[in-house]
Parts: sequence; C-alpha cells; structure tokens
Amino acid sequence: MAHTGLPFDDFRELLANLPGPDAAAVKAVRDRDQFLTKPPGALGRLEDIAEWLAAWTGRPPAVTRPLVAVFAGNHGVTRQGVSPFPSDVTAQMVANFSAGGAAINQICITNDLGLKVFDLALELPTGDITEEPAMDERACAATMAFGMESIAGGTDLLCIGEMGIGNTTIAAAIFYALYGGAAQDWTGPGTGAHGEGLQRKIDAVERAVTLHKAHLGDPLEVLRRLGGREIAAMAGAILAARVEKIPVIVDGYVATAAAAVLHAANPSALDHCMIGHVSAEPGHIKAVEKLGKTPLLSLGMRLGEGTGAALAAGIVKAAAQCHTGMATFEQAGVSDKS
Repeated sequence: MAHTGLPFDDFRELLANLPGPDAAAVKAVRDRDQFLTKPPGALGRLEDIAEWLAAWTGRPPAVTRPLVAVFAGNHGVTRQGVSPFPSDVTAQMVANFSAGGAAINQICITNDLGLKVFDLALELPTGDITEEPAMDERACAATMAFGMESIAGGTDLLCIGEMGIGNTTIAAAIFYALYGGAAQDWTGPGTGAHGEGLQRKIDAVERAVTLHKAHLGDPLEVLRRLGGREIAAMAGAILAARVEKIPVIVDGYVATAAAAVLHAANPSALDHCMIGHVSAEPGHIKAVEKLGKTPLLSLGMRLGEGTGAALAAGIVKAAAQCHTGMATFEQAGVSDKS
C-alpha cells in the first residue's frame, strides 16, 4: 500500500507486518509436557494456555507482571437516550477505580494483578454517531497511539477492559457494521436498557450504520466513525502487545468490539489474544464466534471494567505455574506409563 501520509498509515503498516508465534518455545512446552506427573491432556485447556503463553512470549510459560488496563471514554450518542445512566457515571466510576472500590479492584487483589486506569478526555464526549463521525482520523489515530503506550511500564500478560456509559451501543454499531444482519441482532440491554430504552438503542445503531454505510468497508473507518476513545485505545493496546510479544486477554462485549476491528483488518491480528469470558450481552457470543475464539469463562457477567479478563488471568497464571512448577515423573519418583 502506498504511503499517503494519513494518520492511519502507520497502523495499516503494523497490521500488515505482524510478528508470528515462537515455534521453538511451543515445542519446548510440548516436549516438557510429556514428562510431567499427569496423563497427557489431563489438564485440558490449561495445557493449551501454557503453549499460548510460550508462543507469544518466546520463553517457558510464566506470568510475572500481569496488568489490567481499563480505558474510559464518553460518547455523544448518549444524547439519544440509549442508557438509563447519565454520562457523569463514567467519571464517577473512574474515581471509584482509583479509590479501590470497584469489582475490578477486588479481582485484581485476589489474582495479584496490576491495574492502570486511563481517563480519555471524559469531559469531551465523542461525536454522536447518529449525526456525525465519532472522531476524525487524526484523533482516532492519536487515541490508538495513546493505547499503545499503556504497556510502556512493562507487562507479560495484558488484560484489557473499559468503562463508558453508552458504549454497548457503540459496540453494537461496530459489530453491525462489520458483520451485518440486523441492528437488533447486536443490540442488548447493556447497563439495563429495556422496553422503549432498548428500542432507542436499536434505532440509534440502525441510524448510525446507515449514516456511515458508504465508508464502512474499511475497518479503521468503522473504528473512527462508529467507535469511541476507549475502543480506539484498546485496539492500540492489543496491537502494541502483538508487536512487543505480549499475550492479551480481552474482556467482554465492548472490548471484543475493539479486537474485532483489528481482526477485520487482518484475520491473524488476534492470534496472541484470548477472550476471557462470554458476556451476558446477547451479541457477544455471536461476535466471539466470528473471531473464531472460544471464551475461557461463562459466568453470566456483563459488568465490563476488565472483570472477566481479570478472572481469566487467574486461570492463565495457574496454567503457567502447573507447567513450570510441576515435577516430572523422574523428579517425583513416580512411575510413568509402561
């Protein structure tokens, strides 16, 4: 692709030249697994997770600096009455994260995970997608770049989450634009929209995608026209993690929308990612299936905040510890199969 000097060009280049997995590290895991004190395959998906960690870090499975990154943004589409909560709640919840009072704080404490929260210009909502693009290209690219910087302090397992009143409407519009069907296929209750409120969400998603339909063949245009700052930042974080060989756990419905944009641009873009859980939001399992993924957990959750990804991180940590800490038959003095 010719370089035009447009803000998205660098991201298009990154997406076209993504690093692959470390085959030698995967082989080393498989070789060691044959001698561990368990029957082959007895740990099920935990064994797959150990291989996944090795593939994307290039070393024996280990999680020593896990990080949950929560991105918060506000949305102009809330003017359409798509959420029962006011946009002020976004900033209030960010303050709650900072004070340690939210669900994500408790899960991070339980699983010994780092937590960073990023406030993305909450006082300046994005454009109302039913009337105009959410962002121009420069602003969207800058927000993706900001998301890329979220891993600057170093991590070896990134969990991405979000906070933003109205962002299940935004996610529904992205999925509808990428995958088609009908607006109601992708639009669920979110934080509690039912009856007339849910119908307003569906109508807003339909109007937004109709307004921008001439430009929705390009996934990055989908992101900047229909997305939000937190979604653009999550997309940037996922992309940066791939470049830096950091495995990623994606949270729920909204975080998956950010991942879906990258997948639409390059089907291999999420090979380093795991979907932490399937949300109770009705469209989430359909979206996950489009990505060819199998969620790790199914707990009926729909909170966001990175909570499902953070819970899944505990399982990923256990998978790494089982592989590296378990004794071999010889070490344990246990008879192997004859």
